Amino acid sequence: MKEKDRLEAQRLGTQDWRLWGPYLSERAWGTVREDYSPDGAAWEYFDHNQACARTYRWSEDGIGGICDKEQRLCLALALWNERDPILKERMFGLSNKQGNHGEDVKECFFYLDATPSHSLLRTLYKYPQAAFPYAALIEENSRRLRTDPPFDLFDTGVFDQNRYWDVEITYAKETAETIFVRIRISNRGPDTQTLHVLPTLWFRNTWSWNDGQQAEKPAIRLGQPGKNALWAVEAQHPALGQAFLYGRQQATPLFTENESNLERLFGAANASPYVKDAFHRRLIDGDHDTVNPVHTGTKFAAWHALTCASGAEATIELVLTDRTVDDPFFDLEETMTRRLEEADAFYADLVPGATHEDALIFRQAMAGMIWCKQFFHYDVSQWLEGDQIPPPESRKQGRNKNWRHLRAHDILSMPDGWEYPWFAAWDLAYHCMVFAHLDVDFAKEQIELLLSHRYLHPDGQIPAYEWLFDEVNPPVHAVAALKVFRSDRKQKGRGDLHFLRRVFNKLALNYTWWVNQKDSEGLNVFEGGFMGLDNISVYNRSHPLPSGYSLKQADTTGWMAMFALNMTSMALELAQEQEEYEDMAIQYYEHFLAIANSLAGYSANTISLWDPGDGFFKDLITTPDGGRHRINVYSYVGLIPLLATEIVTAGILDRVPRFKALLEEHKGGMFDGHTICACPTRTNEHGERLLAMVDHTMIPSILKRLLNSDEFLSAYGIRSVSRMHRQKRHLGSLPGVGKALIEYDPGESQSDLFGGNSNWRGPVWMPINYSILQALAKFHRFLGPNFTVTFPGQGDGALNLQEVVNRLAENLIDIFRRNSEGRIPGLPEDSPFQNDPEWSDLRLFHEYFHGETGLGLGASHQTGWTGLVGNLIKRRYELIMPSNR
Repeated sequence: MKEKDRLEAQRLGTQDWRLWGPYLSERAWGTVREDYSPDGAAWEYFDHNQACARTYRWSEDGIGGICDKEQRLCLALALWNERDPILKERMFGLSNKQGNHGEDVKECFFYLDATPSHSLLRTLYKYPQAAFPYAALIEENSRRLRTDPPFDLFDTGVFDQNRYWDVEITYAKETAETIFVRIRISNRGPDTQTLHVLPTLWFRNTWSWNDGQQAEKPAIRLGQPGKNALWAVEAQHPALGQAFLYGRQQATPLFTENESNLERLFGAANASPYVKDAFHRRLIDGDHDTVNPVHTGTKFAAWHALTCASGAEATIELVLTDRTVDDPFFDLEETMTRRLEEADAFYADLVPGATHEDALIFRQAMAGMIWCKQFFHYDVSQWLEGDQIPPPESRKQGRNKNWRHLRAHDILSMPDGWEYPWFAAWDLAYHCMVFAHLDVDFAKEQIELLLSHRYLHPDGQIPAYEWLFDEVNPPVHAVAALKVFRSDRKQKGRGDLHFLRRVFNKLALNYTWWVNQKDSEGLNVFEGGFMGLDNISVYNRSHPLPSGYSLKQADTTGWMAMFALNMTSMALELAQEQEEYEDMAIQYYEHFLAIANSLAGYSANTISLWDPGDGFFKDLITTPDGGRHRINVYSYVGLIPLLATEIVTAGILDRVPRFKALLEEHKGGMFDGHTICACPTRTNEHGERLLAMVDHTMIPSILKRLLNSDEFLSAYGIRSVSRMHRQKRHLGSLPGVGKALIEYDPGESQSDLFGGNSNWRGPVWMPINYSILQALAKFHRFLGPNFTVTFPGQGDGALNLQEVVNRLAENLIDIFRRNSEGRIPGLPEDSPFQNDPEWSDLRLFHEYFHGETGLGLGASHQTGWTGLVGNLIKRRYELIMPSNR
């Protein structure tokens, strides 16, 4: 069966290939869900030290693990190198307060491969042979200042002389319910070493949280091994049913319960001597009484002690299945080989003709996208009320108190399995743009999930992220839905209008929320707070200005103009079969024109957010006496209005005569006697119309800055803040703010705004770059090859917009490629990634990138929206352009 056939079977519901997947996070401790503190100190309330002995309430974590889609049963690895003070069952990292640049995973692991049906999953963990430097990492990072680089695992010296183990885990599904597992360990060091490897099978604890009403408890017990197996266990769950785990190599079975060690944690008596940290105490402390001698429990491990000479390997093989098997390993080799060949064919079809390096980058980016599909469980009402022990009364008036309706129990695309093991609304929208090419049906489900009654607030707000659902993210759900709809239509030959209709109707609620909540004066100029751009402004935009002052945001207003055009396009698509939607297209387009009118400064009591002298959009502060003051910052904020761009085909316009008449009424972007936007009456050679905020007279002045290496353009993409602010830092005194300063910081954040773990004051961010390229590609589609702009340093300097998009896309892909010096810019120059053959084919997809060097910064496994580089690689080899056709 080919991968595309599996995806089709999943879509039709004939086989559930998503029943098992990489849904187990790298971290469940330190999350909002597990926080029951009175002050909302999630990182401190449940920290890494407690995780080994304390049962999670909401979800589990593990190393290289998988679980079923409701996370009832989990399978992952535990490791011990005979030197560590603890059994390694999860990835270690620093909390927000411990890291000098915020939270930060301090491990070396990589997502090597994955298919969207999870028929093949491969991951690699590099485990030091020396004692893991937990204390050194905490102490040194706490000593360092924000101006210092973080102290990472490489810096501790534990990888010197290659003294580490490669632990590679491969999962290959024979069927949707039968999974072969191969764990290959390799001693990369110079000496013979012993590694203890414990494949661990356990049930998430769902029986201890029912207000004293004990739910039926699952159990794992020894089973019959069968032919060519040396051990087996049977897991029985009241809802999941039976599962069997077979092992091919000799191992010692260990059993305990997934229950908190109350004695260790709180000095209270345990109901049973068999608790969560039993395997740690059995291996490290040598305490035989911690494991159940009758071989039953809710947590099981197969203890393998493997000794390997320098350069040698050892293998552990398992089978996880829903049935008893006489010869469980009979088809292992054939299945492993076949699934790898099918994965090769699947990815070769997505990027035909790609170079070896581009194919490698693409495949690992897609693997990261798939491995970051995680189980997210959060019932806010139950969380606020507590379980057997009532939470502090302050909890009911604290975080997420207005989101009692939110009940999550789903597989969601997460930004990062360790640093961000929770969904973020605008991240998820960009993830769906990647999944649109990889698994469009999953992308459609994700789009609809956040718009379902279990997530979308009754007032229409989309929840931002678990730290504060009330926070406001950019309204990119609609543009993502359109991208997914169009990709689906291209792949299947027919658009799913049922999907589009459901999404449109829910987004109408969200759009109304924006209009009612974020346009305080009713002038079609919007506020919104930090809008996902954290520290990009001269002050924390999530904090209100003094009474009488207000901030009119160019980015929020630009996002809303884009949202209006997205809704217009959706309605026009739907009107092709249901003419009633033409009224909605007219309504949204009229509102787009009103927003454009205000942005241009022609509505009552406003001045334009477009500064014609500088040829750039800027935020505006209004004062109690009616004064207006522009904030002279050059950043992504002023580029966002460029994104409000859509193209309407002749075929669509022919079936919406009233909308077409509206375009004639406002020909040339005319509104109330003023030219306010780029909506020309002329068509291009395809008979298409352009609907856009920015017109052809504004594009050159914007691109003059965007394509200037002394401003936005770097060798690795478009910077978030213009480089000119290295010199132009002081902005004087701003009304309601005081003395204002904006600095160009191309690397790690020097500011503690929003925790200081991200930086929008100079680095390159993939999602905004991608959106800008999409917008420029649409402008090229309409304006054609004869519309050119100056691109300094590119031959004669005059390029059409398609050529501009191509050059910028190459800059972004180059972050991950080897340059002319053989170095990968996105990875540390002095790291083994550059030259060591055991590291040189590995890539990390960071949260953002240094504005000068391209070095990856922030979260190191945030394939999430950085996975958009895969779209750019795909476009390079297939030249698929945004289209309404």
